[in-house]
Order: sequence, then structure tokens, then C-alpha cells
Amino acid sequence: MSILDWGPLSRVRRNHALEHATLQVMAEAKPTLRMAGYSDAKGFWLVGVAETEEIARAVEQAIIRLNRGEHNLAIHPNCGTNYVAAGFLAGTLAWLGMLTTGRGLRNKLERWPVIVSLVTLATIFAQPLGPVLQERITTSPRLNGMRVTGIERRQRGDTPLHRVLTSG
Repeated sequence: MSILDWGPLSRVRRNHALEHATLQVMAEAKPTLRMAGYSDAKGFWLVGVAETEEIARAVEQAIIRLNRGEHNLAIHPNCGTNYVAAGFLAGTLAWLGMLTTGRGLRNKLERWPVIVSLVTLATIFAQPLGPVLQERITTSPRLNGMRVTGIERRQRGDTPLHRVLTSG
């Protein structure tokens, strides 16, 4: 058994997959939809304008489709995992590129074209890496009987929030 399949980590990964699948189901119905999500061990949050009933229908469809094997719904193009992968690779290569520059500003400026090239390469390599990290680490589309126990609508200023609570 992998540590990723352990209690709270497993729940976060499954909630993350369900969050992504819900957002993708909603985007299929409304392509101009602008929403964001955040998952934890108790469920997930959806931030943006949507009716609670619309979210409930999308969550239900997402569960059905994930359970039928549409695991691609768990991988979202705008997931933070993609941005973290790009930032990590770009930052690491930039740091490595600056290791031997010394203290002078001139040395650092002379290295600038190399750093830009390394960061560009990092962002190119990060494009396929982010979805792979989602697939293998940050999401798990096998819900294993997880179910929704409630959906709560809240408001933070002008921004509507929905809390989707899960168990299982």
C-alpha cells in the first residue's frame, strides 16, 4: 500500500479528482464558466457564480462518470499542480544557472540569456509534467464509494462559495 492511499491523503486525492470532474462537467454545459476549486480531506470548495442545484447535478454526474471509468475528468488543465510543476522546474533551473556567477552584477547580467533559456525549457517540460503529477500523485479518480453528504452555499463579499462535503 502506498502512502498516497493512506487515510487523509487518499481522501484529499479523491476529493481533488471529484472537484476537477465537477468543474469539467460544469464547463461542458457552460463553456464560459469561470470557477476555481480547492480540495481537502472533508470535501472541496468551489468559488464562483453558480447555483447550488447546478453544482449538485454536476457533482452527481461527475461521480457517475468517474465510476464508469472516465478518469480523464480528474485531470484539469488549470490545476494548481500544473503551476507548481512549472514554478518548481523554472525556479530550480534558474537557481542552478546562477550558482557559479559570483557576487558581481555584471556576472549575473551576463548569465541572463542562459537563465531565460533554462526557464523557457522548464516551462516547456512542465506542460506534460503537471498532468502526470495530477494523475499519479495529487488526484485519484477511483472514488471507492465516496459520496456527497452535503452542499452548502456561502458568500464572501461579492463572491459566492460552495462547500461540497464528502464521506467514504
